[in-house]
Amino acid sequence: MDQQEELEYIRRVRNGEHAAYAFLVDRYKAMVYSIAWKVLGNQEDAQDVAQEGFIKAYQQLYQFEAKSKFSTWLYTIVYRTALAKAKEVKVRTFSITEQFKETFTNDYSSPQLTLMQTDDEQRSVNLAINNLPKTEALLVILYYIDENSIGEIRQITGLSMANIKIKLFRARKKLEKELRFLLDDKTTERRTYGKQGR
Repeated sequence: MDQQEELEYIRRVRNGEHAAYAFLVDRYKAMVYSIAWKVLGNQEDAQDVAQEGFIKAYQQLYQFEAKSKFSTWLYTIVYRTALAKAKEVKVRTFSITEQFKETFTNDYSSPQLTLMQTDDEQRSVNLAINNLPKTEALLVILYYIDENSIGEIRQITGLSMANIKIKLFRARKKLEKELRFLLDDKTTERRTYGKQGR
């Protein structure tokens, strides 16, 4: 779905064709959930926020002026909804879940990060991202996975562009170190297993 097609769906929803909104939900549900989950660190709360975010976006769709991408506008609503939710609940321990793996489906397109192709490597990437602080992990997802610009991320999160760049730089260094450790460890395991199998 390109941007023009997306705007056509928005126009149809505004004209009363409510079922057209399902196409927008289907396109963005994975990233919306990932943003909420990164802020809250809890599956149930993230699902609630994702649903609430889509409802708010639907109710406020007439306010969308297409000055930015629809995804930027939507992610801003979801991010702010998640922050509000976080204030209502006690901070829970952040843990790695398979749910994130299911929503983490896009390939890396950035030259700074190696394209991971095997299931083991994909799990290593997920593990490395989940080990980052929440804000850094969210920025990595928005920038490298969903390919938002620094300016769009600033609009979504309210962080300054300088702060975003610094956090992304730190996150990338941490990821490179973590992935090197994880992938080297898995290579060692494969070599050991191979020798034992002889």
